[in-house]
Amino acid sequence: MGHATLVDQTLRSMGKLCIEATDPEIFRSVLERVGDKWSLLLIGILEEGPKRFTELLRIVPGISRRMLTVSLRALERDGLVTRTIFAEVPPRVEYRVTELGRTLGGPVMALAGWAADHQVEISTHRSDFDNRNERELVDS
Repeated sequence: MGHATLVDQTLRSMGKLCIEATDPEIFRSVLERVGDKWSLLLIGILEEGPKRFTELLRIVPGISRRMLTVSLRALERDGLVTRTIFAEVPPRVEYRVTELGRTLGGPVMALAGWAADHQVEISTHRSDFDNRNERELVDS
């Protein structure tokens, strides 16, 4: 099967999933959640074991305290992460991936592996594209 045929079948399948979803709004919002900048990274990290907020803040490069809070709450709302507060002084809060969140483990790691395997190629394509567009702006 050729690449174009495989892509066509995948798109048709995605379109079918969108149309036949029980609740199209939830379907789209779940895709949006797992497609955002931080969610898959956080789920992948939490698959390794429970982490405290400050650990996650240290581990995840470039995330702000606010964005970490927003992302964790959204993942908790979707049932992908749990938050446990321990009655200690000072209070300790841990985040862990749920069983539902674990079902994303395979796809998350597959996508992460794909990104790692193709980052040089993608970087080259981006540079080529940017250089072409820069020349087109100069020529206009």
